[in-house]
Amino acid sequence: MTNVDFEAAQPVPLSRIVKLAKPEVGILSVATVALLISSGMSLAYPRAVGWLVDGVLENSTTAELNQIGLLLLGLFVVQAVFAMLRSWLYTVAGERIVARLRTDLFRAIVGQDTAFFDAARTGELTNRLASDTTVLQNTVSVNVSMALRFGASAIGGIGLLLYMSPTLTGIAALVVPAVAIGLSVYGRMLRGLSSKVQDALADSTTVAEEVIQSVRTVRSFAQEDAETSRYGEAVQRSYVLAAKRALAIGVFNGFIGFAGYSAIGLVVWYGGSMVIRGDLSAGDLTSFVLYTIMVAMSLATLSNLYGDFMKAAGSSRRVFQLLDMVPELERTEGELLDHVDGHVTFVDVHFNYPTRPEATVFAGLNLELNPGEAVALVGPSGAGKSTVAALMTRLYDPSSGEVAIDGHPLRTLDPRGLRTHIATVAQEPVLFASSIRDNIRYGRPDATDAEVQAAAEAANAHQFVSGFPEGYDTLVGERGVRLSGGQKQRIAIARAVLLDPAILVLDEATSALDAESEHLVQEALDRLMKGRTTLVIAHRLSTVRGADRVAVIADGGVAEQGTHEALLEMNGIYRKLVERQFADAHTELAAS
Repeated sequence: MTNVDFEAAQPVPLSRIVKLAKPEVGILSVATVALLISSGMSLAYPRAVGWLVDGVLENSTTAELNQIGLLLLGLFVVQAVFAMLRSWLYTVAGERIVARLRTDLFRAIVGQDTAFFDAARTGELTNRLASDTTVLQNTVSVNVSMALRFGASAIGGIGLLLYMSPTLTGIAALVVPAVAIGLSVYGRMLRGLSSKVQDALADSTTVAEEVIQSVRTVRSFAQEDAETSRYGEAVQRSYVLAAKRALAIGVFNGFIGFAGYSAIGLVVWYGGSMVIRGDLSAGDLTSFVLYTIMVAMSLATLSNLYGDFMKAAGSSRRVFQLLDMVPELERTEGELLDHVDGHVTFVDVHFNYPTRPEATVFAGLNLELNPGEAVALVGPSGAGKSTVAALMTRLYDPSSGEVAIDGHPLRTLDPRGLRTHIATVAQEPVLFASSIRDNIRYGRPDATDAEVQAAAEAANAHQFVSGFPEGYDTLVGERGVRLSGGQKQRIAIARAVLLDPAILVLDEATSALDAESEHLVQEALDRLMKGRTTLVIAHRLSTVRGADRVAVIADGGVAEQGTHEALLEMNGIYRKLVERQFADAHTELAAS
C-alpha cells in the first residue's frame, strides 16, 4: 500500500498561515493594542534609568530622585497590566484558532474519497491533527504576539539609538550583515529538518497506533518485544533528526549571542571614549547600552521565532495539503432520492482499485437486482464479491460502465443521501466505544429509546442487552471488544433495522459465528430481509440456498447465475464450489 505523498506538497506562504487568525481579528486587535502599549512602556524604561544615573552624578536632590523612581514604578505597573492582557488574549485566540483548525482538518480528512484511506496511514493522519496543528497554533498566536512585541521593541529601540547617537548606532550595526546571512542559511536548513522531524514523528505514531489496535494479535504471537523494538527504531529516527535540528538551533543561537554581545562591547568601548571626551553624558551612555541590549535581545528572540516560523512552514504544507484536497466522489452534490424501490443494475462495469491500478477487478460486469429480491454472490476469494457491494454503496465509482438504482446512475446522486437507503451488515461489524444505545441509533441519531428497543428486539438483541446491569447504556469498549461476536453482529443488525433501508448488503454476516449465534443472527437477518432488495455475499451453502438467485463472480464478471438448483445442474463453477465445500465439511467431520 502506498502512502499519501506529503513530500510532494508545495511550500506554504507564511501569509496563508497568518490568515488562519483572521476570524479572531477582534480579540487580536485588542491584544495588539495592549502589546503596543506595553512595548512603549518598555522603551521608556532605559531613558528613565539614564535620567536616574545623570541625576545621581549631578547631585540631584532626593525628591528629584524619588520622582524618577516613582516614574519607573508607574511604568512597570502599566507595562505589567498590559503585558498580562496581551498574553491572555493572544493565548485565547491561539486556542480558538487551533480548535477551529483541527475541526476543519478533521472534516477535510473524513470527507475524502475511500481510495484516500486505502493509501493513507492512520497514524500519519492523527499526527497531522495533533502535532502539526499545535505547531501552527503557536505560530499564528503566541509567536505572532512575540514577533510583534519584539519587532516593535527592536524598531523603537533602533529609532531611539539613532536619535541619541548615530555614530554609536553605526558601530553597533557592524554585525548586521553577518546576522542577515546567517538567518538566510539557517532558515533553509531548519525548514527542511523540521519537515523530516514531523515525518519521522508521524511514522512512530503510525507504528504505535497499529500495535495498540492489534494488541491481541501481537500478544498471541508473543511479539511485544519485537514491536517495542520497531517503535523504538522509529522514535530513534525522529530523535536523530531532532538532535540535528537542535544542533542547528544551538549553533545559530550561539552565533546570534556572540554578535549581540560583540555589538554591546563595541558600544561600551567607543561610548566610554565619548563620555571621556565630553561628547556624551554617562546617563546617555547607560540608556544607549540598555537600548542596545534591548535591541540585541529582541533580534535574538526574533531569530528564534524565525526558526519557529520555519518549523511551521514545514508542518503547514502537510496540513494545507489535506485542507486543499478536493474529493471527486464524496462531494455532497447531486440528486437526493425521496424514495427507493431497490432496483439495482450494473451495466458493463469495469473497475480497478485506485491503489492497485494494474490489477483489474471487473472487465464488463453485468448484474441486476430486482426490488425485494435476495441475490447471493459467490465465487473464488478475490473475485470481487465485496467490491460489488462497495460499488453499490458508492464507496468507489467504476472506471467505466454504470451502476444505477431505480434507473438513476449513482454518479448523479448525492453519495450521503444514497447511503441513507442502504444498510450494510459486515462479517466483522464496527462498533464505536460508546453505549449500546448510541451504537444502535448511529444511523438515526434522532431515534427514540422505544424505537431503539424495537430494533433490538427485531435483531434478537434485546434479551442479552437487558441482561447487562446498565442495559442499553452499557459501554461496548473500543471496536465492541466487550461483546461477543454474535452480540456485536446483532447490535449491527439492530442498527440496520433502525435505519429501515430499501436495500440491504450482507457481507458474510454469519461466517465467523458459532452454530448457536449463527441461528440467532440468521433469524434476525431473515426478518430484516423481508421486503428489501438484498445482496448477500456468502460462502456457506445454507445462506446461499435461501436466496432467490445466485450469481457467480469470476474472471472479472458474472460467470453464471440462476437458482441454486439450476446452477448445480449446469455442472460449472458453482457446482465445483459446492462440491469443494461438501468435501471440506466431510474432512472436518471425519477428523473430529
